[in-house]
Amino acid sequence: MSEFKLVSRHNKNEDSIISIGNDTIGGDDLCLIAGPCAVESDEQLDEIARHISQIGIKFIRGGAYKPRSSPYSFQGLQKEGLQILNKASTKYNLKVVTEVLDTSLIEEVYPYADILQVGSRNMKNYQFLKELGKLDKPVLLKRGMSSTINEWLLAAEYIMLGGNENIILCERGIRTFDTSARNTMDIASIPLVKELSHLPIIADPSQGTGKRSLIKPMSLASLAAGADGLMIEVHNQPENALSDGFQSLYLDQLKGLVKELKLQANLSGKSLNIVSRIPERI
Repeated sequence: MSEFKLVSRHNKNEDSIISIGNDTIGGDDLCLIAGPCAVESDEQLDEIARHISQIGIKFIRGGAYKPRSSPYSFQGLQKEGLQILNKASTKYNLKVVTEVLDTSLIEEVYPYADILQVGSRNMKNYQFLKELGKLDKPVLLKRGMSSTINEWLLAAEYIMLGGNENIILCERGIRTFDTSARNTMDIASIPLVKELSHLPIIADPSQGTGKRSLIKPMSLASLAAGADGLMIEVHNQPENALSDGFQSLYLDQLKGLVKELKLQANLSGKSLNIVSRIPERI
């Protein structure tokens, strides 16, 4: 038996499918999560939310609390950011994925999030993971930037051991000796995790590479490798973004990418879980 017992295929052989309202992550429908790295203003998020809704994407991502390496970098709008997310998601019928930084913020973030994101820096915050295990909302668990797959799955085990079985894994790149890109996108982790665990796994090529030009090829490669979906950063004005604009797609680039993702999904015998809600042209 593996160390990670509950999330292992030894415990459950069939793939887990996570329900979020009427939508699911896992199975034959591939999910897309898109939005800015950080919520910056009401106007910024409204434009992005309108655009991704027109494309048919059902999940919006956006950071209200931002863990930054430098204390002088933009830390997010915090509670105001959550309120902006709620306003835009309600207006455009989108489900919210947003990061919760630690145990003290769970109560504040919980009402605004459909999926609670655990960032790379917190993957090994085990007391925090235990608290998330007590919740009834899905948790998106990002791989630690220097963590092995075994450590990643054990982090998921902490959450599931607490009773929360709604866990989505996210490959977001790892640190290696190579500095050509921000991170090294570990595509091989996707089929390997599928072999070891029943949990769904999505990929984040924006964080995974830190390069706008690499998002498209890494997105297509991730789906080909068996990912259950993608999380992609997009911004209405990447050059003026307060956080990680260099790894965010322009709005028109996202629209073009979705067309190619549909084709890749079909090649994999799956379909992209998007639906057009607003008839006006983008």
